Amino acid sequence: MTRRVMLVSLCVVGGLSCPALGQDADVIKSAESAAPAAIASGATIYGFDESGMLMTVREGTNGWWCMGDYPASPGPDPMCGDANALEWAQAWMGKTDPPKGKVGFMFMLAGGSDSSNTDPYAMAPAEGNHWVTTGPHVMVLNATGMMAGYPDTADPDTSMPYVMWPGTPYAHLMIPVQ
Repeated sequence: MTRRVMLVSLCVVGGLSCPALGQDADVIKSAESAAPAAIASGATIYGFDESGMLMTVREGTNGWWCMGDYPASPGPDPMCGDANALEWAQAWMGKTDPPKGKVGFMFMLAGGSDSSNTDPYAMAPAEGNHWVTTGPHVMVLNATGMMAGYPDTADPDTSMPYVMWPGTPYAHLMIPVQ
């Protein structure tokens, strides 16, 4: 999970103002780059209006949602997730426990911006928060009881699967795809 997810979740869940992403066609192209075409082509696409408020750019038909690159982040970070991933993100941003028994899945095939591997709420690098860089990856969310055997160190090798935010209710499996 990247800082971009946190920023977008603040917009989605917290209703905070966020930068506009631009024209609908650009938003859709960016958002669809996050997942395989079979998923992205039928997903609900979210963007931001001129005032920075979240808006639906395209209604979906398959239960998935996608968001384009967040312009204020340092790198490309569009994402797509299933309904359980959205519930997990809402719990994370609300600082409540994730829903029990609902494993979520998220794609970030265009990669993700940097993020702390130890602090789910870090917005910038700081001493001791173990900033990491992720390339194209997928995430398995809310499966804390099923991640035994995967590295859960503060400074993981991000070229291999690892647990992000270990020891928190928001621990999730990061799986690079390149």
